[in-house]
Amino acid sequence: MRPVSIIGVGMIPFGKYPGKDTADLAWPAIKQAMEDAGTDRDDIGIAYCGSVYGGMMIGQRTLTRLGMTGKPIINVENACSSSSSAFHQAHMAVASGAYDVALVFGVDKLSQFGGGTIPLVDEDWEISQGMLMPALYAMRACRYMHETGLTKEQLAGVSVKARAMGAHNPNAQFQKEISLEEVMNARPMADPFTLLHCCPTGDGAAAAVICAGDVAHKFEAAPIKILASDLCTGTYLTGYRDMTVPEITVRGASEAYEEAGVGPEDIDVAEIHDAFTIAELLYYEAFGFCGRGEAIRLLEDGVPSIGGAKPVNPSGGLLAKGHPVGATGIAQITEITRQLRGSCGARQVEGARTGLAHATGGGAMGMDHGACSIHILQR
Repeated sequence: MRPVSIIGVGMIPFGKYPGKDTADLAWPAIKQAMEDAGTDRDDIGIAYCGSVYGGMMIGQRTLTRLGMTGKPIINVENACSSSSSAFHQAHMAVASGAYDVALVFGVDKLSQFGGGTIPLVDEDWEISQGMLMPALYAMRACRYMHETGLTKEQLAGVSVKARAMGAHNPNAQFQKEISLEEVMNARPMADPFTLLHCCPTGDGAAAAVICAGDVAHKFEAAPIKILASDLCTGTYLTGYRDMTVPEITVRGASEAYEEAGVGPEDIDVAEIHDAFTIAELLYYEAFGFCGRGEAIRLLEDGVPSIGGAKPVNPSGGLLAKGHPVGATGIAQITEITRQLRGSCGARQVEGARTGLAHATGGGAMGMDHGACSIHILQR
């Protein structure tokens, strides 16, 4: 397998776009990524699109608008890790030598549903019994609070941190700081969550261009090396499972660290899947950034904040940047690429050399999550 690099990234601001269809959202992000890479249509050998609710042939519908027809176009659905799973497939296509240059993009338009939780599949028996995403994560939060003594105020602090970072991100859905009191007093969702413990849904798109390391010099961009690209599926369990240990992320992190030849101590900046406040705390521990039960101390010591020893979610994360599910994985990779290039302005992590992007995909009965993709990048 040959080395692969990212040479271009792009995304549109996440939010709500009435009057635009899914392809309208996607093509500007693709154009931005290709301009960043210095590539044209003829350079792209294969394209992958990650989307959950974009409908049949969303990749083809989008790329037709850019005149990119006749090429292999593959559509990937893997819940919230759809576009990062597509990125993994593109990485494999280039690393194997089948293609020199690949385009990957993710897009979704969740405003079409009018708000509320994302539509799930009723034939999943856990979902049919009411295990929607807020309920699932609220149960995790309650158990973690019971085991560690985490308070509601401390949990709300995760959202405060996220919004403080998102305030410096022009692509974030929410760009305004909030107080602890605002989080605590927001509309109740599922105890202990209020609305501001939950990521917003919306519309968005992001894209990346990758190429074989030995052809990166042909293009204008500063390449970012892909040290690891890991994709795994949750383990099915019929009995007890510890909801405070995201086993799929623990396993994926171990695989990604081994592939990259690095450890948690080498990660300078990370974008992790903070769909709910408790998720960020659990993932601090899953990635080895701290020990079991130590996540809140890490947060309160400022370690994962800008200026801290290991900033996490400088984009604002899903809690502030937003979560148009099919676009999230590539948006995280876009943020890490820009951090490693040193182009993030007020939210820049100084001296960042190695970064990690992490997206998990939806609930599935008997599993911690259905999918998890982790990418480790380095300048």
